[in-house]
Amino acid sequence: MDLYREGTRSISGITGPLLFVSNGRKAALGELVTIETSKGKRTGQVLQIDGDICAIQVFEGTLGLNPGDCTVWFEKDVVKVRLGQVLMGQTLDGRGIPRGGKALPCFEKEVPITGSPLNPAMRAGPSDFVETGIASIDLLNTIVRGQKLPVFSGSGLPANEIAAQVVRQAHVPGNPEQFLVVFVAIGITEREARFFRDSFEESGALFNGVLVVNLAGDSAVERLLAPRTGLTIAEYFAFDRGYDVLVVMTDMLHYCEALREVSAAREEAPGRRGFPGYLYSDLASLYERAGCLKGLKGSITQIPIVSMPGDDMTHPVVDLSGYITEGQIVLDRGLQARGVYPPINVLSSLSRLMNKGIGEGRTFTGHRQVADQLFASYARSREVSRLRLIVGDEGLTETELHYLRFGSAFERLFLDQGDSALSIGESLAAAVRALSILPDEELYRIPADLMEEIRMVRLDR
Repeated sequence: MDLYREGTRSISGITGPLLFVSNGRKAALGELVTIETSKGKRTGQVLQIDGDICAIQVFEGTLGLNPGDCTVWFEKDVVKVRLGQVLMGQTLDGRGIPRGGKALPCFEKEVPITGSPLNPAMRAGPSDFVETGIASIDLLNTIVRGQKLPVFSGSGLPANEIAAQVVRQAHVPGNPEQFLVVFVAIGITEREARFFRDSFEESGALFNGVLVVNLAGDSAVERLLAPRTGLTIAEYFAFDRGYDVLVVMTDMLHYCEALREVSAAREEAPGRRGFPGYLYSDLASLYERAGCLKGLKGSITQIPIVSMPGDDMTHPVVDLSGYITEGQIVLDRGLQARGVYPPINVLSSLSRLMNKGIGEGRTFTGHRQVADQLFASYARSREVSRLRLIVGDEGLTETELHYLRFGSAFERLFLDQGDSALSIGESLAAAVRALSILPDEELYRIPADLMEEIRMVRLDR
């Protein structure tokens, strides 16, 4: 191995997580390096080549490195992750190495974490319903196999709890045995890591999935590798093993902040709010790894969790995530204040591919009509609530009073399901109970057979 290595001691500087090396003309972009010191070894990757200077991102951080005590060896290789069925049930760090220091007993292959470029012509359109067990998602903002649908969350909202609930409950109806979850935690605390690990172990989800954990104390550079490691593992199980893989990544804001830190160390011109100008393309390189391929059974579905600083949906990370992906699930502070869990604002949420995974043979006949009726009725109830503040109850018509009662019932009976899992049939039943409060003439989108069910519920009440 040493015969193929090239080394240098020409360290020109250290800035943040970056080590700058001169005389690196023969280095390749993305190449692995080993940094040897008198105190041990560290690893890194060539991040940038500018003339005779190489910028190397050090995975373990640069703290304690002395330029006069470093020898940098170029390894003629790239960052790879070991893949195999043995990964099932494993907890890995951001580089794909098992936490605890134990090496994988066996593996099938090593592949670069950047993944293999896919021919767009080979992509199959997203299809088939992914059931999360959360009524406000399954019935109103349905996730489709191969879709990427982010969750936008303000500070203090239960994004972690919802992410854990989705991991515990999600499956593809009709094919539960070939469903697998890859959970990527980016920049989380030790307490959060324990919460996720305990939650998945109790439910058994960990034993049928892979957990990639990057802690807040780990290097910013490793934070950039974690989602790519998780997605590479997902591609192996999806396209080599035929699994329907759900990738949950939290929190993408931490990833982008690490990207900003590295960009600042490289002295790049900042863009919006200090983030690099290539933020869009970098996020797209992650999100666009979701999908299905023609002729292959597997699929990759993504649910990235994105924090909104100051509840600002115009924040660059939030804005670009919504633009690249196929909709969004938005958590609402007002619903949380009213004790609703999960506090999903269905009026601000959207699944652009919903129609591809619902209807007869997938969920139930008339799914689209029921969803449209719930959206319209709940939107009207919110309008009436605002009107009530101006005119009082005395100024409202009988129909408007019905909508007030519907809004309260919809939040209580449908949105506020707690941490229990509801099948699509149970979600429909909860929607029917809420809709039964409205008179028939207001339910103009509901199919005739379902109207009879609503009338029966109304009589039993």
